[in-house]
Amino acid sequence: MAQDKTLVNGWQPVIGLEVHVQLTTNTKLFSPSRNQFGEEANTLVDLIDLGLPGVLPVLNEGAIKQGIKFGLATNAEIAETMVFDRKNYFYPDLPKGYQITQLHYPIVKNGRVGIEGKEVRIHQAHLEEDAGKSMHDIYDDESVIDLNRSGVPLLEIVSEPDIRSAEEAVKYLKKIHQIVTYLDISDGNMSQGSLRCDANVSIMRPDDKEYGTRAEIKNINSFRFVERAINYEIKRQIKILESGGTVEQETRLYDAIKDETRSMRTKEFANDYRYFPCPDLVPFAISDELKKEVQANMGELPEQKQVRLVETYGLSEYDAGVICADKLTADFYEVVVKDASPKLAAKWIIGDLNALINKNDVNLSDSKITAENFSKLIQKISDNTISGKIAKEVLEEIWESGEDVAKVIEGKGLQQISDEGELEIIVDQIIKDNPSQVAAYKSGKDKLFGFFVGQAMKATQGKANPGLINQILKSKL
Repeated sequence: MAQDKTLVNGWQPVIGLEVHVQLTTNTKLFSPSRNQFGEEANTLVDLIDLGLPGVLPVLNEGAIKQGIKFGLATNAEIAETMVFDRKNYFYPDLPKGYQITQLHYPIVKNGRVGIEGKEVRIHQAHLEEDAGKSMHDIYDDESVIDLNRSGVPLLEIVSEPDIRSAEEAVKYLKKIHQIVTYLDISDGNMSQGSLRCDANVSIMRPDDKEYGTRAEIKNINSFRFVERAINYEIKRQIKILESGGTVEQETRLYDAIKDETRSMRTKEFANDYRYFPCPDLVPFAISDELKKEVQANMGELPEQKQVRLVETYGLSEYDAGVICADKLTADFYEVVVKDASPKLAAKWIIGDLNALINKNDVNLSDSKITAENFSKLIQKISDNTISGKIAKEVLEEIWESGEDVAKVIEGKGLQQISDEGELEIIVDQIIKDNPSQVAAYKSGKDKLFGFFVGQAMKATQGKANPGLINQILKSKL
């Protein structure tokens, strides 16, 4: 029997994720304040967000539609009636002293997503309002509060404990990110907090009947940190149990600098929050008509786009899958191929462009490269204006400067040499200067052909048309 690759020193990790997705509604969940990131602190705050006496929340129907979209995309049950509850706790960035959320009657239940042959069940996805933001690093001796985020609509997606490794957790989180960005219900920007997650981690022996005691790691904001935090927590719990100790149910945070999780507080239970139905909001009935309206405006899901790219542009399933993994990349690709070779564009996006994105640890949208300019680069490669080697140089230049491809090629004199007569003169000189290599090649040392190609490229500073150089060398030698 094959050994389970998810086991760690004989222990089985059990993981569930709670993913908090900020929705892209124009206004907040219960107030008319704008839902916008990056504005000056405390400028997007309404009396409702402040929780002043006598003000009443008004439910944003746009958030409901976005929640239904997610439910439809994950084959989930959409609630016929949903109810909002109050979750009571005190924290400085929660002005009302409670959060309006959904406990027993969420908008979505019993969904599922596939990650490379495995299905992860979604227990529920519920709507709730976000809290404000406490900041402790602006002043030396005091903390400050920004309430711009207070009341921003969140969709909290709670998985079942079906995940068995940190690697699977990352795949699941990337899948959720892919779904919500394709649905256009969130920009998924983790660095801005648009998508963040809590990881519930426990360990057990493979033949145990019950899960172990879990620890919750709060507010992890990158795929890399999710993997590191979970792996650290698994090792920490194994060390405790193998030394005869017991794992406490608690809330922990992940310190990315020290690469460790640390205890924040003992884990609360649901009754600690004194949940009860929010008296200011009546139950909301979701009609079949509303579901049909949302369904009609769903747009293309990643699997559908992947199939279309294969059929329309002749891409391999692998290449189409890589391009469709990220909506920004897929949208970028479809602009590029309006005027450029689909297969060549895919090759350069998957290879050199992705390498630059990963090297600089940025999103495609944060770079200076536009789809239109990248399309020009692919066209210049296709028509032999520049070689592949020169194209890499041009790509790096437009990555740094955002300059127009044609201007870069002209300004740096990078246009490929495709004049046969000019290249013949260069080849004749190389043959004349290297008689011993010519003799060795003609005696059967075929590998020396690469030497002559290299000399030709060196003589032309990499600008020679490689196909034409090969053709001339074969003829001359």
